Amino acid sequence: MPKIIFPEASNEYIQEVVKNLNAKNICEAIAEEMSVEQAAEKVKTGEYDAMVAGVDYSSRDVILACRDHIGVPEGAKTFSSLFVCDFKDGRRYIVSDGATCKNPTVEQLADIVMLAHDAATKILAETPRIAMLSFSTFGSGGKDPSMDKIRETIELVHERRPEILVDGEMQLDAAVNPRIAAKKAPADSQVAGCANVLITPDINSGNILYKSLEQFAGAKLAGPILLGFKAPVSDLSRGSTVEDIEFTTECLVKLAK
Repeated sequence: MPKIIFPEASNEYIQEVVKNLNAKNICEAIAEEMSVEQAAEKVKTGEYDAMVAGVDYSSRDVILACRDHIGVPEGAKTFSSLFVCDFKDGRRYIVSDGATCKNPTVEQLADIVMLAHDAATKILAETPRIAMLSFSTFGSGGKDPSMDKIRETIELVHERRPEILVDGEMQLDAAVNPRIAAKKAPADSQVAGCANVLITPDINSGNILYKSLEQFAGAKLAGPILLGFKAPVSDLSRGSTVEDIEFTTECLVKLAK
């Protein structure tokens, strides 16, 4: 059973979450009052399998603690994040990256795709189908450098990980709506109309998308869950509720197993 450290033990939300999680018996949740750097160091040494922090820390604090103490796997260059978005009708989507990489290069965007895919295989019940989102769908927007970046990214991912189902560029509606995809996307696309992982072109669009899904569409949100470090970490929004933190930890546990 994964051991999860919560370094903000004095926070009343954290106290309630730890109690609820231990009652569910899905992980060993432990709250200790310490700095996020100290908690990250305990994850590095293997005392804990994952960390949930951020209620009383900025994203910058949490990310730097992960970078400087937990570290990234040898040869890795990119860290990113994802959000899990659940809807009442049972649909689940993953959105990446809306929290870490501001304006990714082709190389970074390819890493974001691969990191999101590998996490999605553990978080989703279905095969990850990854849509590279854009204002354009397969060239409908004419010529634009952002579209070139997406196409180069897909080529790089196919070269490195040919088993990953990724396609684009495509608009959000073409990514998730089969009827619209039938009009806008190639008939042989394995992603258009049935995407469950949505990759945004930059942090602005990613952050706006996940907050829109939460605030306007009523999605239940988990995250940000940080990817690319040697251990799973969640960098909570400082506006997180008990339900948000609990759901985020439940998703994080899937990555810690």
